[in-house]
Amino acid sequence: MKSDTNPVENVSEIEHYQIGGSGFRVTERYFSDNNSLPSIGIAQIHAIVPDIEANKAKIIRAMEVFKDRKVNVAIFPEFSLSGYFWEDEEECWEYMDHAVIENHTEWINGTLKPYLDDTFKGIVLNNIRRGHGQKYVNSTYLITENSDYLNEERMYNKIFLPGIERIYTETGGDDFLIVDSKFGRFGFTTCYDICFAQLVLEYAKIDKVDAIVEVASWRGLAFRDYPGMNVGTDLYYAQLWDMLISAMAATNQVWIIACNAVGRHGITGAAFAGGSGLWAPSGLNLLKASRVNEELLIIHNVDIHGQREIEKDDFNYALDFEAIYRPVEGKRAFSRF
Repeated sequence: MKSDTNPVENVSEIEHYQIGGSGFRVTERYFSDNNSLPSIGIAQIHAIVPDIEANKAKIIRAMEVFKDRKVNVAIFPEFSLSGYFWEDEEECWEYMDHAVIENHTEWINGTLKPYLDDTFKGIVLNNIRRGHGQKYVNSTYLITENSDYLNEERMYNKIFLPGIERIYTETGGDDFLIVDSKFGRFGFTTCYDICFAQLVLEYAKIDKVDAIVEVASWRGLAFRDYPGMNVGTDLYYAQLWDMLISAMAATNQVWIIACNAVGRHGITGAAFAGGSGLWAPSGLNLLKASRVNEELLIIHNVDIHGQREIEKDDFNYALDFEAIYRPVEGKRAFSRF
């Protein structure tokens, strides 16, 4: 399916179907016909709260689809094992103490990791782990056949904490994670982190990543009203998700692979925005999931590094940036002075 809003020439028809009784809607697409390039699976799923075992089963159903479709890397949303926090602190602390990653290593090692092989090489999974005192750390883990996913050098700890998360979690502070592969260089953010341009700028201009992997439990409903202009919306957060990701991709000329939660929280009823997808370095969205339904996105043969180089041929923002801004010695920062 070709479109004047899609910069990619070689894209197949979108295919919607269900596989093996998984219950998921699956959207599969081809970025190119080069089978040596990676296939990415994005699992926009709903975490059931409180039901860790049901969430494990759902993750495995998604893994079965991804393996069947020869995905190389699968990405799951923020809190996909535990689900999101809620206001009853006594009840929430008790539940989340059972949900920490330390209690589920046997499941990861014995059930999840066996899906990996020479084709299915990695899983990006987010879950809380024990922090200082009673608090947790919100961490994203890179699970491969032979690596130690609990090695702090191979995980990313969420930095910016909105609202209720400050009660239960501690910030990752100055954390960042860079992963090099033969397909390109990847940086990682979690949910609210994507709001902070300086963090994405560091990844793009200092670490020179080709792509950012954003996992989230981003909410959809928020009201903004400008009655004098006859403009208003009750889906402000959902619209902000689209605007921010597109702008961050375009102004930094990086891919953004974003995996968000969907559905309503089982206790609070809060609605998550969905809208997971793939954004090119141009900022154009190439594929986006439903706002309300669980959906698995599969994008085959994505030219992460090559397409980024192509899109810099017109305007290379990094060169123009570096002509004015200079790195501050010993810091992850730039200055014009």
